[in-house]
Amino acid sequence: MRPHRLDDFENSAALWADENVVRRITGKTSTRSESWSRLLRYIGHWHALNFGYWVVEDRVTGAFLGEVGFASYKRDISPSIDRWPEIGWVLASHAHGRGLASETVAAALTWGDGNLAADRTVCIFDPEHRASIRVAEKNGYAEKCHASFAGNLTLIMERMKPEN
Repeated sequence: MRPHRLDDFENSAALWADENVVRRITGKTSTRSESWSRLLRYIGHWHALNFGYWVVEDRVTGAFLGEVGFASYKRDISPSIDRWPEIGWVLASHAHGRGLASETVAAALTWGDGNLAADRTVCIFDPEHRASIRVAEKNGYAEKCHASFAGNLTLIMERMKPEN
């Protein structure tokens, strides 16, 4: 995992243009303009909040595999999750099914446990997105509640920071 750079744009745009990737996330592919804004948002999180997203790369080849990290999106969701960093992850189709999501989420949480001030982190999902729910559960997340977000039923999960 490493911070995003501007030259990650083409890989990130291709990731978010893949219907198989976005099916259970946003339900629609992203335009290049939307992907550019996302990339700038990822970079900006680090400058403004001292946390953000990383690029996930193959350890051997350096190939772009996806993105994982923490964000503050100020979502219009009830109940509000604004007090806590929201973890998210997305992997390219060719990286699915290899256990990489669980591995990268675990690595991000190790960083978060040592660097985030919040007592917990949250994540949100389509309640039918079983693969991501399993990744969250493997990493200590539990169901908090269901909410409405962007007109859809959404599962909110939370993980308390381990006590030292």
